[in-house]
Amino acid sequence: MRPVAQVLAPIGASTVTYTRDVGTDVNPLNKKGVPEFSPAQDSRFYFNYYHTAADTFDKVDARELNENAAVTAVLAYALADSGEAAPR
Repeated sequence: MRPVAQVLAPIGASTVTYTRDVGTDVNPLNKKGVPEFSPAQDSRFYFNYYHTAADTFDKVDARELNENAAVTAVLAYALADSGEAAPR
């Protein structure tokens, strides 16, 4: 994952850490052997609206959405271009 972290360094996303818990939304996939990845962002305010009636698109932080999209795109490209399978 170091090459991925190096590509993402300009947007401050160069820290890659391992964790067993990425979240309940995707844990069932992990139990089927699908590797989990998740960008780590400041989530102090994320649960203010999460799964409430106020959880609407106008609450999206455009900068964080762009960062998340960049992380996902770089990771997807790196995994697709890799000569080895992602760890499981």
